[in-house]
Amino acid sequence: MEQQALVIALIGVLGIGAQWVAWRTGWPAIVLMLGAGFLAGPAFGVIDPEAAFGPMLEPVISIGVALILFEGGLSLNFRELRKYGEGVWRIVLFGVPFGWLFGSLAAYYVAGLVWPVAILFAGILVVTGPTVVQPLLRQSNVSARPAAILRWEAIVNDPFGAICAVVAYEYFRLSADGANTFSVIPTMAFAVAAAAGLGYLAARLIAFAFPRGLVPEFLKVPVLLVTVVGLSVVCNLIEHEAGLVAVTVMGVALANMDVASLRSIHPFKQNVAVLLVSGLFILLSASLDFSELRQFEWRFALFLAALLFLVRPATILTSLAFSSIPWRERLFLAWVAPRGIVLVAISGLFAFRLSELGYGDGSILNGLSFAVVVTTIIAHGFTANIVARWLKVTGETRPGLLIVGATSWTTALARQMHDLETPVMLVDTSWARLRSARQAGIPTYHGEILNEATEHNLDLSPFQVLVAATENEAYNTLVCSEFAPEIGTDSVYQLGEVDEGDDPRALPASLRGRALFASGFGVYDVQRRQLEGWEFRRTTLSDKYGLDDVKVTLPDATSMLLILKPDGRMLFFTHASAPEPKAGDTIISYSPPREKTPEEAAARRNSKRRKASTDAPQTEPKIAGEMT
Repeated sequence: MEQQALVIALIGVLGIGAQWVAWRTGWPAIVLMLGAGFLAGPAFGVIDPEAAFGPMLEPVISIGVALILFEGGLSLNFRELRKYGEGVWRIVLFGVPFGWLFGSLAAYYVAGLVWPVAILFAGILVVTGPTVVQPLLRQSNVSARPAAILRWEAIVNDPFGAICAVVAYEYFRLSADGANTFSVIPTMAFAVAAAAGLGYLAARLIAFAFPRGLVPEFLKVPVLLVTVVGLSVVCNLIEHEAGLVAVTVMGVALANMDVASLRSIHPFKQNVAVLLVSGLFILLSASLDFSELRQFEWRFALFLAALLFLVRPATILTSLAFSSIPWRERLFLAWVAPRGIVLVAISGLFAFRLSELGYGDGSILNGLSFAVVVTTIIAHGFTANIVARWLKVTGETRPGLLIVGATSWTTALARQMHDLETPVMLVDTSWARLRSARQAGIPTYHGEILNEATEHNLDLSPFQVLVAATENEAYNTLVCSEFAPEIGTDSVYQLGEVDEGDDPRALPASLRGRALFASGFGVYDVQRRQLEGWEFRRTTLSDKYGLDDVKVTLPDATSMLLILKPDGRMLFFTHASAPEPKAGDTIISYSPPREKTPEEAAARRNSKRRKASTDAPQTEPKIAGEMT
């Protein structure tokens, strides 16, 4: 018992530790997790999952994979298909059969597997998997369309790959008794349809019960998790691996039923997914046996090369032929296809069953599947960013700033950051308030930032910092509270100082964003200063011109707002902390107007008169949810 507890603790430490090192270094997390599991397992023998968990190991992995697929399904909204549907449907409808065909040919002619084993293994190879694609996309800078297609492919194709393997296995098992394709396919189709139907029914029950208060808030997450696990187990009793179809359908169906009460569990499900991915990768890599590695032959290396450079490119380029997907994005998709937990888990299951049917090559699948996982993760994990830059399919390379609320102050800030080539987006529900920003060429979004539709109409991935600065302090707090789990608690800011007193009417500090400015200027403070002519100024520091020199040249009332690093990172001055500037940094300050000479004042008045005489009233359309 104590040994099992120690193994579980060590798996958690290694998995989350690898994730943390990946965050600090920028290395692919999946590569680090594989390495940590391999060192702790076969290399040094610290962890032996089979000895620690015994017969429970396989069900634990199966349930973990089901929960990961369900969580991934919850992130798939059909609204995305309006923009990226062509590529997604082509890869699902054409990519699966083409990938199965090309993979079978490579497994037979290059790897030298017998036809039954080659066909079954190729069916499993059509999967990529959210366990590897999601962390890779999180650490890569890929533009929206190829990232969305990879995410949909990873989640939707996983159950299809499992079903392909089950179809092949059932055919070869029953063919010994004289069965043919026509006797196997209808049975499999019925099992898949039944599993999908049960998954949809489970989603409908959750969507009915949660909003009507039939399940209390503190039980929603446990009920959801138990439903997913039970659904997976029941459907696997109907047909092997049919549970993967059921939980994926359940997740996608729930994501598109607009169940408002599910928003509160999103942070929890994301945390569970991170824990499961970390733990399962450590378990699987620690389970590798050196005897399986010794079965590796030179022709298997050729097979891995064929998988990377022939099978995947042929599958994608054939599936996307004559589509509207740009050729650069097709080439990127043709390269990136890391395999993960599902491949290893399903291969291990069928390796034993194929051996029972008398196919000697079945035992090879364990080592070969792990070789595919390691090779694809290393190849794609370290090169995805490089290939994306080479093919010019990257997103924004500098951290972006999302500003909620269009006022004269936020527009001036947005213009300043836009001039410094920082990606910036100004969001407001009023088309009229966004007018001056549009005229200045600043990207804007007309719509409600808290509306769920905004998640699909506005790509938030380029923005690593949020500033909520509407005229309503409570609304600003609500925005910061909503986006803190996604962007980060230390990266959401609002105007106004935190009230550390006992005022019962004050907004809780735990909900608020970090307060901008060391002085804690509020909404009305900056509005009044804008009317007085205060303005933003920027100054670049050097070895000979530091922060103290800047303060000398600026008016005494000046407040420092942020430091812009050469790589685009933004470090804000707040009521609680002040970043340390260095040479090469740019200081953005907010200061009162400098005293003007009589000649400058007269020239400014004349300029305003000329502008007022040339400006004509304009009527502009009001379109909700529109970016400009």
